[in-house]
Amino acid sequence: MHIADPVLRAEKITKQVSSPEGTLTIVADVDLSIAPAETVAIIGASGAGKSTLLALLAGLDEPTSGRVWLDGKELTALDEDGRAAVRANHVGFVFQSFHLVPSLTAIENVMLPLELAGKANAREAAAEVLAQVNLSSRRHHYPRQLSGGEQQRVAIARAFVTQPAVLFADEPTGNLDAATGERIIELLFDKAAQTTLVVVTHDPAIARRCGRTIRLEAGRIVA
Repeated sequence: MHIADPVLRAEKITKQVSSPEGTLTIVADVDLSIAPAETVAIIGASGAGKSTLLALLAGLDEPTSGRVWLDGKELTALDEDGRAAVRANHVGFVFQSFHLVPSLTAIENVMLPLELAGKANAREAAAEVLAQVNLSSRRHHYPRQLSGGEQQRVAIARAFVTQPAVLFADEPTGNLDAATGERIIELLFDKAAQTTLVVVTHDPAIARRCGRTIRLEAGRIVA
């Protein structure tokens, strides 16, 4: 992939869903290009379509129309298995609600994407990334034994362990108190220096840290 090529590109993507009131347009005709190593915040009111746009860009959802390319692969030309393979190899995710597997320890949660991708030395790589987020001493704890901030640090470690081309974060501090949220922001941006970061947020502090801010209103980019 040429260094000047965007790592993420959307062309006229629209997402519509059926409802009792008729067809609702959640995302409308969005064009977007994001360069390698960019940090981008997607902001807007609740219901503006931010999380849906993130899901479309990450290949978690399919647009009704339009095309999406991620790290040179056209997601919209692939079936679900194909999109899953691209996500496994090129994408990391951090969600508001952590999405850790409750029956797995911290280190096993971080190992999971490596094992799914068939990578060798998963335990060693997971241990190294857990050390980077200062959780080596908690690696054998289950999610229920960890605080919210610790769970989110495990989630960040899991997102970065595959060295993704793009990290998608959806309200990563939404379930955390202010002080813990600030520490998570610091960690997220420290780790994001190695990759491209696209973050949906209501938090002005996160938006200010990003190199570019995209504002959505009623599914359209307005700024």
